[in-house]
Amino acid sequence: MRDFTDALGELRKRLGEAERYLAIDELRARRPQLETEMGRPDLWDNAEVARKVQTELASVMDDLDTYDGLMRRVEDAETLYELGREEQDDSVEAEVEAAIDHVRAKLDELERRSLFTEPYDEYDAVCEIHSGAGGTDAQDWAEMLLRMYRRWAEDNGFSLEVESVSEGQEAGLLSAEFLVKGRYAFGMLKAERGTHRLVRISPFDNNARRQTAFAGLTVVPLIEDDGEITIDEKDLRIDVYRSSGAGGQHINTTDSAVRITHLPSGVVVSCQVERSQIQNRERAMQALRAKLADRQRQERDEKINALAGEKKKVEWGSQIRSYVLQPYQMVKDERSGHQTSGVDAVLDGEVQPFIDAYLQWQRAASLTS
Repeated sequence: MRDFTDALGELRKRLGEAERYLAIDELRARRPQLETEMGRPDLWDNAEVARKVQTELASVMDDLDTYDGLMRRVEDAETLYELGREEQDDSVEAEVEAAIDHVRAKLDELERRSLFTEPYDEYDAVCEIHSGAGGTDAQDWAEMLLRMYRRWAEDNGFSLEVESVSEGQEAGLLSAEFLVKGRYAFGMLKAERGTHRLVRISPFDNNARRQTAFAGLTVVPLIEDDGEITIDEKDLRIDVYRSSGAGGQHINTTDSAVRITHLPSGVVVSCQVERSQIQNRERAMQALRAKLADRQRQERDEKINALAGEKKKVEWGSQIRSYVLQPYQMVKDERSGHQTSGVDAVLDGEVQPFIDAYLQWQRAASLTS
């Protein structure tokens, strides 16, 4: 029977590290406090407080259940391995190996969490894709990026809801606003904000010439209304229009879409995904609060500029990542240096390796700054 001593010892060491960076002792102490809070009959008298308690309890339970489950899996594998060695039973080798591979993969996911150190990393993300330089190709590229992030969300347990779209003149999208829901959505997608550059043979050029196109992604955390953001109705211009565009089969086609302009700041948000004008207005107001909260944080503390990223023109020299389809195939991140020749896989949603590489690069940069 193969010797799994070192592999099991490595898992034990990594679990010890996980116990520290997940603060397991603190979570065990916090869980009964939150459960007591959830059991209060008057908790839902304040829905905002109730949602916060509910969200925190779900996160605590998720971390504890994950950690405890991995510990049990390692203990079972250790027991099975020892029995196999004592009885010289090679038939358990495959089962022990499978358990080790499973725990390794789960620990890789847990260790990614240790890279999330900013205050809003766990929040949902409000995102906007907008086409840049490159004409029709740029608008087509914006639509390709929306599809890429939709596939990434599906593959990684997030939900992506398109709030509104503005169609291009000939093809693709001028812009699209969408919400990504799930724990660490903002922490993940902050790696993607910036300008994305595409190089390919243009399908819109009759002479089949190579074309460079740009599209940008902005990302801010979706922060629940905590009373800090006060919006005066007199400062809002609210327009109602007919929903349309590439938002999927559930896009409504009645005059229920809502666009809200915050006149003092110039911030514009829109939503057209719901059938009710009231619901679209509520979702648009939620996005507006998130954007105004992000702006307020930047004004209060310049160090939090990283939440929205550096603003650059969506054109040459500003890209964070290049996607080259011609004359060779390569996707390369200009910050972390991570690259792959599997362009089709990336465009089909395999973005996570780039996100992980960026988070590692960001942490390394912070340690040397």
